[in-house]
Amino acid sequence: MSEILAPTGMDMPSPTLSARLRELGDFFAAPGAERLTEEQRALSLAIARRLVAATARRIDRDFDSAALWTDWLYGGLPGGDRLAYFCFARGEEHRWRARSAWTSEPAGRAPPAEAETQPDATVAPREAEQSEADEREGRAYLALQIAHRARFDAAGQPTLTAHDLDSGTYRALLNDMAGWRLERLGGDPALARQLGDHVRAALDEQTAGAGIDTAGRAYHQLLVTRGRLRAAAHDAAERHDWPTLIALLAAARDRLYAETSLALICADGDDLARLCAPLELDTGALAQVEASLARLPARAVGAGSRT
Repeated sequence: MSEILAPTGMDMPSPTLSARLRELGDFFAAPGAERLTEEQRALSLAIARRLVAATARRIDRDFDSAALWTDWLYGGLPGGDRLAYFCFARGEEHRWRARSAWTSEPAGRAPPAEAETQPDATVAPREAEQSEADEREGRAYLALQIAHRARFDAAGQPTLTAHDLDSGTYRALLNDMAGWRLERLGGDPALARQLGDHVRAALDEQTAGAGIDTAGRAYHQLLVTRGRLRAAAHDAAERHDWPTLIALLAAARDRLYAETSLALICADGDDLARLCAPLELDTGALAQVEASLARLPARAVGAGSRT
């Protein structure tokens, strides 16, 4: 984004004017490009606010996240470009799922492997091994669903967890918030040490924890070992279980879930087929994905897309 400079000798009277002129400058630079809808803007902003509130609780239980959010809304979010990527990806994924036409089975239902009968003493060894493998697959699938459910708040609204961010973005957010807290309370050295300890503890939790990327990789590896990746991916597409499909594709491409989610939502036609190639989806399954995506308005598909 280019900086907007006032004519010589003229000052910008407010940050609001500066922001509006930057937006207008972007418009002048590409008048034909589509802009964010109000829904996209509001959804991304709400996701960012929930992330800030949750992060504040990890830093200090007495953290006034509402005051910080007010300050940042006026002065701008530090690292806004990096946060925007993850918030927009989460928002677009949520819009996709909300507008997707559900088929006969709900997306949250476990795959058939989890429903297999339990092994007992009368079952032949080979059948018992098969049943145990099915149970492991069912547990891995359940872990993936739990990781996805953690990406909603108590009211069912989409949010981001620490595990959804890369370590650099999360560290920067923690440091910016701790710096704001320290400045607000007068820069006390003891508080600075305490905040530093809390930031390091939060980073350690992010490293040790298991989010949707970790759960997706574990489920993907198990499916590959069993030779069931293609079948599970096809099943996810048929049931419109988009979180599972995204997680499997992210693991297959060795990419972040957020990156893969945006790539899918922005793909169309041959690009979509190439993107999904690691899952070996057949024509019918690909058609399910493409038809569902086609129902999502204001997708960023190609140059000048009107989808």
